[in-house]
Amino acid sequence: MTIARANMSTIAEDLYVWLPPKRGWGLANCGLLTSPRTAAWIDTPYDPTLAGEFLAESRKWLAAGVSVDRVIVTHANGDHLWGAGVLPDAEVIATKEALEHIHYEPTPQQQHALVKGADPASPLGWYLGEHFGQFDWSSTEPVHPTLMFQGELELRVGDHPVHVIGLPPAHTDGDLIVHLPRQKAVFSGDIIFASTEEFPGDHPVHWAGPLQNVIDACGRVLDTGAEIVIPGHGPVLDRAGVQRHIAHLAHVQERAHALHAAGIPALDAARRVIAEGRHPELGLPERLVVTIGSEYRYLDGSEQPAILDVMSQVATVAKELEPARIPGRRTADGRPVLPA
Repeated sequence: MTIARANMSTIAEDLYVWLPPKRGWGLANCGLLTSPRTAAWIDTPYDPTLAGEFLAESRKWLAAGVSVDRVIVTHANGDHLWGAGVLPDAEVIATKEALEHIHYEPTPQQQHALVKGADPASPLGWYLGEHFGQFDWSSTEPVHPTLMFQGELELRVGDHPVHVIGLPPAHTDGDLIVHLPRQKAVFSGDIIFASTEEFPGDHPVHWAGPLQNVIDACGRVLDTGAEIVIPGHGPVLDRAGVQRHIAHLAHVQERAHALHAAGIPALDAARRVIAEGRHPELGLPERLVVTIGSEYRYLDGSEQPAILDVMSQVATVAKELEPARIPGRRTADGRPVLPA
């Protein structure tokens, strides 16, 4: 599978957004904020090939002699962090808590070996190849923040104020949002997985939780007063779009709590919510395994499992869903279509 080139567009004064044309694992939105003297990225693409494309597009908008010298990372998932390696001299900014998630995930080269070496006959090997096989981390070194903070951080990119706000555990243990007051914009990271009628997205996936923290973080996004919200994945939203996303999260939260109270195991609870088919337009329904599992851990105090154990469950459920897909029918971005 090849990845079509992302679209780079202007969304506000000196602010540009790089939006992958497909939905799916690992295809994150990224931002560029420029000035006559300096520039910053908000998040990075997943592998050096995509990061190089984003860098080439960014250079088209930079003043002569200006380079991207800061990278603000909304959280430590590799698809938002690992591309920073193409800017070896840039300052990489993240929360102190983000280190916990860096240690939770495999390193880039470990992940590359896992994806390329997994047995394609197994559910996990099939799933990794299907969704991560297009990326190349064979020469990607681990990326670590060079400036870490707790709470809030005030920066400037030229004359543009940048307000970086750390959050309690939500999507991961070290999320932040980036508020650009002059542009009336917020980069939410994966606190928001956006979807619209015109551009359907994927089911949210949350590794830490609880979901109330994710909902509260969406509220922090709205509290900034921003009118433009750039999610971690999916189309750019307005304030009404964020409210719709909050309603979706609240529904998943309510179902998880009800099924937990009924004594339904987490994996079966995810299967039940998937079978309800509330949002058939969203891709990757198997990611509810992760989100509902995180909510169950909040409710019963259990320990976080190893990431490969979680992804094995995700892969198993995805394989179970394969027979339900409509033969021969695929979306515009190449995904099999589920019956409505």
